[in-house]
Amino acid sequence: MAYSNISNTPQRDIKYLNKDFNTLRNQLIEYTKTYYPETFNDFSDGSPGMMFLEMAAYVGDVLSYYTDTQLQETFLLLSQEKNNLFNLAYSLGYRPKVTKASSTNLEIFQLIPAITSTPYAPNYDYTLIMGEGSSFSSTQGGINFVTEETIDFAISGAASPTDISVYQIDGSGNPQYYLLKKTAKVISAVRKTTTFPIGSSEKFLKLNLSDSNIIGIEKMEDSDGNIYSEVDYLAQDTIFDEQENIKANDSVLYTDKQSTPYLMKIKRVPRRFISRFTSDTNLEIQFGAGTLSQNDEAVIPNPTNIGLGINDGRSELDRAYDPSNFLFTGTYGIAPSNTTLTITYLVGGGVSSNVASTTITKPETIFTTTKPNLNSNVRSFVIASIASNNPQAATGGGNAENTEEIRFNAMANFSAQKRTVTKDDYLLRTLSMPSRFGNVAKAYIVQDDQINPLTTENITRIANPSALNLYVLGYNADQNLSLLSQSTKTNLATYLEQYRMLTDAINIKDAFIVNISIDFKIRVSPGFNNQEVLLNCIQEVQDFFNINKWQIGQPITKSEVITTLLGVKGVQSTHSVTYNNKSGESLGYSKYKYDLQSATIDDIIYPSLDPCIFEVKYPNSDIKGQIVT
Repeated sequence: MAYSNISNTPQRDIKYLNKDFNTLRNQLIEYTKTYYPETFNDFSDGSPGMMFLEMAAYVGDVLSYYTDTQLQETFLLLSQEKNNLFNLAYSLGYRPKVTKASSTNLEIFQLIPAITSTPYAPNYDYTLIMGEGSSFSSTQGGINFVTEETIDFAISGAASPTDISVYQIDGSGNPQYYLLKKTAKVISAVRKTTTFPIGSSEKFLKLNLSDSNIIGIEKMEDSDGNIYSEVDYLAQDTIFDEQENIKANDSVLYTDKQSTPYLMKIKRVPRRFISRFTSDTNLEIQFGAGTLSQNDEAVIPNPTNIGLGINDGRSELDRAYDPSNFLFTGTYGIAPSNTTLTITYLVGGGVSSNVASTTITKPETIFTTTKPNLNSNVRSFVIASIASNNPQAATGGGNAENTEEIRFNAMANFSAQKRTVTKDDYLLRTLSMPSRFGNVAKAYIVQDDQINPLTTENITRIANPSALNLYVLGYNADQNLSLLSQSTKTNLATYLEQYRMLTDAINIKDAFIVNISIDFKIRVSPGFNNQEVLLNCIQEVQDFFNINKWQIGQPITKSEVITTLLGVKGVQSTHSVTYNNKSGESLGYSKYKYDLQSATIDDIIYPSLDPCIFEVKYPNSDIKGQIVT
């Protein structure tokens, strides 16, 4: 019997673009009428056949929705779920920020007795020392701050000088006590510790830290005393290590301890880990797959050992090896096994951590002396004398990045490719600096320029091809713009150093803040409540001038403000919109005055040539509206 490959079944006309319920329902009805006219013809809403058609349309609609949603979540530009955004950002090499720590320079004081014999001098046996991570608290909100380095009053050098002054004299005018002062950088954070018991070795082991506002991991150590170091990727087997400048670490350079208390050296790290945020409150830690039970050549034979008569010689190479064995070598680091991991990490940050000056005044960590056999009463007095103060406000603190910020920064980070060539590269690196080193809220970069020495009558500027000016600003506790602390700018310069081109010089400067107020008059359409419309207008203008939406060098387009007002329901027309400069530090504003009228061209208020940003500092009082009747 012969069989034909040609089917007698008529070809169905199926449409694949109909995905919503109503369209699917209508298409199913049309399909049934076309191909089953005699089988089913009751399309009334109450018929059993219509029930099954609508159930099929419902299932199709739901499946289509989830298919579209899942596909959407795979694209950085379209994804809405924060966990997916985090994963997509990491795939592009960007680490989202769940919190941003503020920082400032803290002055720390102690008293030490004088040597009672002539000549009088400080008795340095009573100098105190405090380890890295020592804590202080602020009287403003009880925010905790920790040091990023060891504080040793006995060491005085260019990197960490100790200021000495006479504090108290006796009846004869001789010194009794001296006042010592150290300055150290502190960040807003609280140290926490947790432990994880680890059993047998597990390939690419994952652990989770569940806590709010995690800044980062400070230290990880197992019960055998092994230190695990954080790296950018598991194949990275070296890091830059900050070591105390002592003879045990460097037998030559230790003589420069006073001027250089710490050394930076390259360190191999067979035990290492990576970390990434999977949500605002969850930090995932992952280790490698190497084991100590077998050396690398036992897992993957070394071809150079052929003919040497050892176990991994020719006889071993004759056997087949599983390619997955490569994962178990030390290439990706040694995984912990049969031990207990102790993890110390930092939490904190946020806008509230931008505390005012002279508020970090409560030492929380007890200092200790290093010399034995000291007078216990004098020692207790010295420890009790510890005091602290922050001359400048803490700046750089901020809340977690929103979805749009993660999206923008991830794309910008991917385009930069760990180097800074274009202006966007520098801006991205500036805004991506780890929050424990300070946080930059606004950044603007231009080529440096110099006054042309050949011109005398009209001063002109010429571009300096070998230098760039980076203008930066931060936030204070009230989410208002503020100048960055010197320590944050120093850290920023160090951070950018690893990305900049060899021929580039970077000058980090403060941008100028120009505070403004807005007064507008509107006419309300008949039938609307005047006060309600006015309140809505004020809220819209406040949202328009929300500082998160403004950048350094951005002009004010008056027509956009008018369009915003006209977009409020009930506004018939705008009568006028007036802009005024607000200045004066005694009034809480920036000290800089700016002639807005002279800077206005074609209804656009332009910023100054020296980069500045417009800010409505007090929107509740500086944005006023009036109804014209």
